[in-house]
Parts: sequence; C-alpha cells; structure tokens
Amino acid sequence: MMKSGEINYELEKNIEVISQLDGLVGEAVDNILVDPDKCWQPSDFLPDFGDPDIHDQVKLLQQRSEGIPDTVLTSLVGNMITEEALPSYQTYFNLLEGINPERNLLSPSGWVRWSKSWTAEENRHGDLLNKYLYMTGRVDMKAVEQTIHRLLTNGFDPNTGGDPYQAIVYTSFQERATKVSHVNTGKLADIAGDPVLGRICKQIAGDEARHEKAYKSFMSAIFEIDPNGAILAFEKLMRKQIVMPAVLMGEGGSNPSLFTEFSAITQKVGIYTGWDYARIIEHLVDLWKIESLTGLNDVASKAQDYLVKLADRYMRLADRMKAPEEVKLAWLK
Repeated sequence: MMKSGEINYELEKNIEVISQLDGLVGEAVDNILVDPDKCWQPSDFLPDFGDPDIHDQVKLLQQRSEGIPDTVLTSLVGNMITEEALPSYQTYFNLLEGINPERNLLSPSGWVRWSKSWTAEENRHGDLLNKYLYMTGRVDMKAVEQTIHRLLTNGFDPNTGGDPYQAIVYTSFQERATKVSHVNTGKLADIAGDPVLGRICKQIAGDEARHEKAYKSFMSAIFEIDPNGAILAFEKLMRKQIVMPAVLMGEGGSNPSLFTEFSAITQKVGIYTGWDYARIIEHLVDLWKIESLTGLNDVASKAQDYLVKLADRYMRLADRMKAPEEVKLAWLK
C-alpha cells in the first residue's frame, strides 16, 4: 500500500515509457484505424427508410430474425449494451496516468488521437446492433435502454489502478475476447438462417481484430523497452482477473445479477466461454514470448513462472465447468 505523498516509482517509470510510444501510437491511428469517409457505417447494413419498399425490407429482416434462438438473441443484446457504454471507455482511457497529461481532448498527441479515433470506430458497433435489434420487433427496447442508461450511470473500472501498462494488457485481452464473441454470434446467426446478421457480426469482429492488433503491438513495444515492468503488469492484471466491461449493467437496478445471467447464456451457447478465456491467455503468453524472456529480475522471474502455467490452469477449470442447465432470459418481448 502506498502512503499519502509517497512516490510510486514503478508507475512513474511506466508513464515515462508510455510517453516514448506516442509516435508509434500516432502511426497506428493513421495506418490501422480508418478514415470516417472510408469506413463502413451502420446504414450500409440496414433497411433504407427512404426507399419506397422499406416496409418489405423490414418485413424480410423480421422474417430472417425469427429463427434466431432466444438465448442467442439475448447474448447479442448483452454484447450490444457493452458496445453502447463507449463514453465510459474513452473517459477511462484518458484518465490513465501518462496518456493525457494535459487533460485536453483536443491534444494532438498520439495517445489522445488514438483514444478518440478508437472509440469513434467502436461507436458504430452499438449503433448498428441497436437499430438492427429494434427492427426485429423481438426485443423489449425500453428494458434495453434502461440497462444502457444504468451501465453508463454506474461507470467502468477494469481494476488496472491507473497503470497504463496494465491497461494495455487489458485492452489487448478484451479486444480479442470481443472479437471471439462477435465471431461466434455470427456463426450462430448463419445457422439460424440470418446471413445478414452473420455478416454484421463478422464485420464488427473485423474491427475488433484491427484494434486487438494495435493494442498488442503497443504492449510488444513495452516488452522491448521494459520487460521486467511489462511482465509484472501482465501478472498483476491476471491475478486480479479480467473484469468484463459490462459487469455493472445491473448494479443498483431491480435485477443486480443481470450480468451474471448474461454471462451464463454466453457460456451455455458457446459465444464466450471459460475455454475462450484460457485460450486468450495462452495466445498473449505466446505472442509476447513470456516463457523465453531472459535477464529478468527475481520478482519478474516469479511472474514469468506464474504466467507460463496460467492458461493450463484455466483450461482445467473450464473443463470442470458445467454449462448451466437453465438460463434466465432478459430484454426480450
């Protein structure tokens, strides 16, 4: 525990390294993210209300969506609500130590440009899924809107302690997790006979894959500059476990267990499971070459030992985890 007024030298060092990456991050904005005029937009996938045959278009959409199982539809709503909480994510990112020291959203720095452009791209996901689900006629949109409102009211804390290193590990993990979730939802939509929704989910997953690539490259650069600090941040975050962005969606409401129920559905239908969690850990450990890192200090070496065994531990836990017999559905008519 830090005492009041005591300097956190580890965090100060991490902030200095983060500042060194500003140019790299600026390049990612220019080369990995897409100009708004060239990016896909929600209207590319939705019925055009300016067309004379709009009623037929909406009817076709509703007919396609009829075959989507309630569990898959509920999971899709939960994913959409997560995407709609983007104002909290941009706020969180700009409050990280070293990311926006000027506290100025008009700053030309690479990190500030990234936080705005990244969340702007992500914002389309919630817009598209929200409108699509509204048009299906199967969703209680008032209940959905109340959940989004509550999630934004409650805010978001991934438990990274303001440490930019832990935050970059978190986003590397979370973008991959979101990609997996959307890919699997798209597959189930295809099976259910809604290829348009399948295409929507795959398009969103493609965005998440680009964002994942960027965050992993940021962390790779941190590992090159400061392997001891990077591996300690990775270990600290994994010991705390990954807190999902929508975890507070039901907090303070009539159903505080709403997120737990949503998670049970994604586990049951295979959209996001304990095995996925373990495989993401395995992927990041392999990507950042954790096992082969050399020259580490004693504390970092212990973190290394912990991390190289972690995926197997979670895989064993996932093997013992039973899918719930019954799940509660939310947000549906």
